[in-house]
Amino acid sequence: MKLSDVTLREGDQMPGRNYTAEQKIEAGLALDRLGLAYIQPGFPVTGEKDREVVSELSARADADVVGIARAIQGDLDAALDAEADVVEVFVPASDLHLEYTLGKTRAEMHELLRDAVDYVHDHGGTAHVTLADAFRTEPAQLIELFELLPDVPHLGLADTVGARTPATVTELLEALAESVDLSRAGVHCHDDMGCGTANVLAARAAGVGKADVSVASLGERAGNSCLEEVVVASAVDHGVSLVENGAELVPVCREVLDVLGETLDPRKAVLGAETAEHESGLHTAAMLEKPTVFEAFDPAQFGGERKLIFGVGTGRGGARKLLARAGVEADDETVAAFLETLAANGPVEMDEALALAEREFGR
Repeated sequence: MKLSDVTLREGDQMPGRNYTAEQKIEAGLALDRLGLAYIQPGFPVTGEKDREVVSELSARADADVVGIARAIQGDLDAALDAEADVVEVFVPASDLHLEYTLGKTRAEMHELLRDAVDYVHDHGGTAHVTLADAFRTEPAQLIELFELLPDVPHLGLADTVGARTPATVTELLEALAESVDLSRAGVHCHDDMGCGTANVLAARAAGVGKADVSVASLGERAGNSCLEEVVVASAVDHGVSLVENGAELVPVCREVLDVLGETLDPRKAVLGAETAEHESGLHTAAMLEKPTVFEAFDPAQFGGERKLIFGVGTGRGGARKLLARAGVEADDETVAAFLETLAANGPVEMDEALALAEREFGR
């Protein structure tokens, strides 16, 4: 499954955000270090900023740079003029969205979409398609669109309002698989019910060829499927590598957030500073010998760092192992004294805990 990062476009659409062109270009080049297949930085018809960003990244990034467009000539021209590697045409797929966002019949939408794809191809571009609200659309109606567009390599199925769970994502994809090569399908999921990452993982298992993701789930409302969670879960639980440079995942994502001026909850999975910290006496005692006892994965695999913290919560077993590692004889009296020292000076990381052991109890 190929990943398309939508952080720069979706994040910029969040209330109160207005990233500069310079921010989006710098963040896009950082994302490119991961070896993503696609980066979707903007909507060129909205203004000079996104046209500049798409043009600059298209010239400099190894990833294919995607400019999104409605099935309107002005949108298509803006994306083509910005030299987007891919013009991603989006149209509503559900009856609800056809009526209230486009005001067209399904037949009229088919004609608009076919004409838009032809226009991109006639002007030397590559077209992808996103079908808005696809997961609230009948499978037969989606199959019609795949059959209408045999020359489009990827048709993205959007869970536009985050209304689906892994079971219903799988159900729809299995229904499509009877008539559609799912390697042509993509997914664009939102996290309104907290299922964004899980839904992409379900889609990957079903065989879809492409998925939209964003750093730290940045995106409208509750955000999008989380880039770092999708990458780590696929690697750890399934042995599937979705980016070329997984060892840079954490530093790149943190750099992107810094460049965009976005904050990060310290408890955020994968990226949060506290998610690889351990202070519980039971945990640290075991992890001094075997870190994987209380870890799903080695943070270093993705560019993160493990921290063992020692202080008032450290138990006798952990204290004894620290003393032994510092070359100090760990008799009961020394262990008790060291625990008092840790309680008075902690919480401290392992290097400082070892220094305390050597300084206070070394011979």
